[in-house]
Amino acid sequence: MTYNRYDNIEANGKGHLTIGGCDAVALARRYGTPLYVVDEMAVRNACRAHRREFESRYPRVRILYASKALMTKAIAMIVAEEGLSLDVCSGGELYTALSAGCPPDRIYFHGNSKTLSEIDFALSAGICRFVVDNMDELRLIDLLANAKGLVADVILRLTPGIEAHTHEYIKTGQIDSKFGIAIPNGDALRAVKYAKELRNVKLTGLHCHVGSQIFETEPFLHAIEVMMDFAREACDATGFIMEELDIGGGLGVRYTGGDDPLSVADLAEAIAPALLKAAEERCLPLPTLLMEPGRAIVGEAGTTLYTVNAVKHIEGVRTYVTVDGGMADNPRVALYQAEYDAVLANKADRPPTCEVSIAGNCCESGDMLAWDIALPDVEVGDILAIFCTGAYNYSMASNYNRHLRPAMALVKDGWSDLIVERETYEDLVRKDVVPDRLKSSHRSAAVSAESAMLVYPRASGANASE
Repeated sequence: MTYNRYDNIEANGKGHLTIGGCDAVALARRYGTPLYVVDEMAVRNACRAHRREFESRYPRVRILYASKALMTKAIAMIVAEEGLSLDVCSGGELYTALSAGCPPDRIYFHGNSKTLSEIDFALSAGICRFVVDNMDELRLIDLLANAKGLVADVILRLTPGIEAHTHEYIKTGQIDSKFGIAIPNGDALRAVKYAKELRNVKLTGLHCHVGSQIFETEPFLHAIEVMMDFAREACDATGFIMEELDIGGGLGVRYTGGDDPLSVADLAEAIAPALLKAAEERCLPLPTLLMEPGRAIVGEAGTTLYTVNAVKHIEGVRTYVTVDGGMADNPRVALYQAEYDAVLANKADRPPTCEVSIAGNCCESGDMLAWDIALPDVEVGDILAIFCTGAYNYSMASNYNRHLRPAMALVKDGWSDLIVERETYEDLVRKDVVPDRLKSSHRSAAVSAESAMLVYPRASGANASE
């Protein structure tokens, strides 16, 4: 029995779920739960597919990994090894990329609200490009670059006025958006003219992103038409020659059996000839094509393991299965009404016998991980596996209710390595500061953190295939 398109998740002879050759039950025992599990070969295969499919169809391509989907030092190293550049959107993501040894000349700095310190950091690091969101950012980059005696390469992020068929919170291409500079009202052309006037900024290209979790080619093709029309207009009005066209990411992945996403080949087969034709028809030089997959690289590579804490049956209403994680480690259900498939990792070979809803452990009625899914008979202590959690789970995790953020294990060929340590209670209070005026009155009630600490098993690597 296999559970996703990579054919890397199946049941072994014990009836246990395996991920990348590792027994999921053994992983849960070794590292504790909740546990993020990332299949290394699934990540690498997705990176290779994007390079292969686009590079075989278009002469100049750069694939940028959208690191906001999942950013750790190990993940950054893997995508860099596979020849991808990185799209970062904060000083923290930039610092992680540089700490992982990623070349600065393959880093693009996104974000709609970059701070002065972040821009200064990126200039000092020598990043490849700033993806500029607004006129104030252009002014600030020019000012800081001038102070350093540099010329900063920039790409303008534009909003093309396209609405992809996706959740309202992950639409980004429409005019009414916090992201980008609008084309239809003339703001984009004014931004091009302004950028060309600045002495310490070099405008190299244009960018757009129409949304996320997109299952059709039409929004991408429409974006190419709009962006190439604008490139022609900008060239005629200002002499600007677009060297790079970044059409963002957004390719959907399969969260449930009802999802039918495009393959990378499908997307490349549609985009490459459309851009070639658009450039020829508008008498424009062929730009370098930039793509920004994030979810499509890591989404299906991730699985989260939980331990069942309780089973609560409400006669004639619903059966709730509560687990030891929830919206603190996966807020997507609460945010986007996201849906997931799941199995019991220790009963992966058994057919479903009941319908249950998976409740998280946060004190919120909206903290649900799945509604009305079919599972075998569920018992306390079972290990629940929720699939396709590689993107925007760890990245968006929090300490709500002072829950600990989970550990993350990387699996490959039956071998596992810890790439993010589980937080401890000591970590939770490490940055807390108590004013002196409060210390004396509460000293007698203080509890030793060391004595109250809940200790979790840790290991830097383990063979978890048994």
